[in-house]
Amino acid sequence: MRNRQSLADMAPGERGIVTALHNTGSMRRRLLDIGLIESTEVECLGRSPGGDPAAYLIRGAVIAIRAEDGAKVCIRTC
Repeated sequence: MRNRQSLADMAPGERGIVTALHNTGSMRRRLLDIGLIESTEVECLGRSPGGDPAAYLIRGAVIAIRAEDGAKVCIRTC
């Protein structure tokens, strides 16, 4: 089953496909620069002990993204 949710909603081990990016300003530019664009596959690798930030595998690189920023990245789970 496929659901629409945000990057911040992903559980460790879950994979998804980016459907939209609603971030603005410099954060949007940073996410685009690391390759987080529409149709990119993303995997949540884990969360810090406090729950924020979370680590994601994006195009072969492990990137930590805060929940506040991840909530603006829409995904479709696989």
